[in-house]
Amino acid sequence: MIQLQDKSFEVFIKEAEILKEVSSLAEMINKEYQGKEVIFIAILNGAFMFSSDLIKCITLPCEISFVKVSSYKGTTSKGRVDELIGLSTKIENKHVIILEDIVDTGITIDKIKTLLHIENPASVKICTLLFKPDAFLGKVEPEFVGFSIPNKFVVGYGLDYNEKGRNIKEIYQLKEE
Repeated sequence: MIQLQDKSFEVFIKEAEILKEVSSLAEMINKEYQGKEVIFIAILNGAFMFSSDLIKCITLPCEISFVKVSSYKGTTSKGRVDELIGLSTKIENKHVIILEDIVDTGITIDKIKTLLHIENPASVKICTLLFKPDAFLGKVEPEFVGFSIPNKFVVGYGLDYNEKGRNIKEIYQLKEE
């Protein structure tokens, strides 16, 4: 168990399980996009660890770019997306894979997909380490999912609680009081 500010968290997914699933996601992407060039767009801040580990397993010709958005305050979604840093890579007629640490409501991913489609990419798919199907309100579910998890708050491996806990190797779940 760990303590982050006023909350207690317990181990949910161990580091070895995470890395095994990241490798499996990379294998699926390598197979599906064989012979194609891919642009990965990682959503900061949360997806930095996932993106780094995934890219190391990608054998395709690829690029990676980063977009920073915000839709959380504390442990709950604010219900809107605030774009903070925009896309600097040209994606017209290219295959784009959005990398997310977690997809829960789908609000962030829907907004990003809408913005990307304006640039006329050849395709846009979503790859997320974590997916909360019970919280999802979006239009299209992610195509590549590492773990489907319950609708509980998690931290670690890039995910944060008020900007704390991103550096933890495992994923922790909020402890029930």
